Amino acid sequence: MAEKYNHRKPVNGHPRRDEESTALQSEELKRQKRIKMYKYIVIFIVVQLIVLPVFGLTVMKVKTPKFRLGNIELQNLSSVPSTPSFDASFATKIRVKNTNWGPYKFDAGTVSFMYQGVTVGQVVVPKSKAKMRSTKKIDVMVSLNSYGLPSSSNLGTELKSGVLTLSSKGKLTGKVVLMLMMKKRKSATMDCTMTFDLSTKTLKTLQCK
Repeated sequence: MAEKYNHRKPVNGHPRRDEESTALQSEELKRQKRIKMYKYIVIFIVVQLIVLPVFGLTVMKVKTPKFRLGNIELQNLSSVPSTPSFDASFATKIRVKNTNWGPYKFDAGTVSFMYQGVTVGQVVVPKSKAKMRSTKKIDVMVSLNSYGLPSSSNLGTELKSGVLTLSSKGKLTGKVVLMLMMKKRKSATMDCTMTFDLSTKTLKTLQCK
């Protein structure tokens, strides 16, 4: 009676070799993932090294706001060289220019108009806020007269020449707010000079430092 032999063939031909191949592929995938992760970490560090200094030099650098007079619209201008005396009134805009990356909140202040260092009129600047990278404009009416000038001034000589030169000075104190939490105190100052033509009753020049 013939003997029967049961010869079983391996399902995959070379199981050990397939397992080794799969393991190698898995290790290679892990290695590639690690390389990608290291690349991302290096890119992140490089970006931070570039962005942070630029951020500090631009966004986080606080500049002093500019405090200026805007256009002047004369309402009245009269002068008497023989007295000597003058009266003037005009409308203008107080301008607070904020170039920072955060609002500038300032307290109420005063702008003084002067003739040769003597005050001839004042206006009050109310408490307000100049938004981020914008200019706050405040309408004011200015009334000036020479009643408080000393008799020793050379106002009469200047009025006879047909011009009147005045200056305006002021100061605002406030804080620039960055990132909703960082506050930097800044004071804005005004120093403007204006010249009026008495014959045409117009503004000749307006210069602000």
